Amino acid sequence: MFGGLFRKSPPAATPATDVRVPRAGPDGAVVWAIGDVHGCLDLLDGLLQAIIGDADVDDRPRTLIFLGDYVDRGPDSRGVVDRLIQIADMPDVDARFIRGNHEDKMHEFLDDPSVGATWCEYGGDAALASYGLQPPAMRHRREGWVALSADLSHKLGPRGRRFLEQLEPSVTLGGYFFCHAGALPGVPLDQQAERDLMWIRGRFLNDDQAFDRVVVHGHTPTDVPHVDHRRIGVDTGAYATGVLTALRIDGRHERFVQAVRGTDGQVTIRDWTAPAPAPTPVAA
Repeated sequence: MFGGLFRKSPPAATPATDVRVPRAGPDGAVVWAIGDVHGCLDLLDGLLQAIIGDADVDDRPRTLIFLGDYVDRGPDSRGVVDRLIQIADMPDVDARFIRGNHEDKMHEFLDDPSVGATWCEYGGDAALASYGLQPPAMRHRREGWVALSADLSHKLGPRGRRFLEQLEPSVTLGGYFFCHAGALPGVPLDQQAERDLMWIRGRFLNDDQAFDRVVVHGHTPTDVPHVDHRRIGVDTGAYATGVLTALRIDGRHERFVQAVRGTDGQVTIRDWTAPAPAPTPVAA
């Protein structure tokens, strides 16, 4: 499905400076950032087909960045993980996979079955179901969770476990910093704690202080993508809304593409355009 799709982008130099980096992607390459999939394989495949179509008319190198939260809540976590592994294993595809808080909890469950009940409270039960598993009937009994953790590890197999282990906390390209949840204001982007990158919300969203790069993130769903001077949020709640959003960065141009599931279950592709900012009032 994806063979020969991409040529890898050349490594991008990261300036060692506190000066704000221009809001632009790496020279000569296209970057796609895909929001929270949450088990919606049909929407992911729809977006991937759109990206293939984009590559057919423009053969420049491109990078795919998946922003995390591949699993839980939606119907096919297993299918999504398998698709991402398929992409990761293609030598000609430049793809980067960021760790979301849901992958963090799934991976933790493999090492510490006692977190299973907590994981299931916010979507882990749907991920388990996609692997043909279900929470133990007696949730207070540790031995049930231990057995379930072992079963999930077996279903994932060595490649699936390695995929979870190798997820990245962040990616920096050009004037953009890609992570799952956001970043802690006042801390340089290259010094962020991994937990903040996966879990932060209010302290990041409610602050107006810009970092040296624009932060591209998911984690907090909104009806439409959020765009301002300091961050771009692309989580549009795919598992609940049937809308999965990707950001295409080409130099200084930012474009949003969405896979949308209709009431008939069919997936279509549409562009979404950010509203123009309101003009600054001029004093009389």
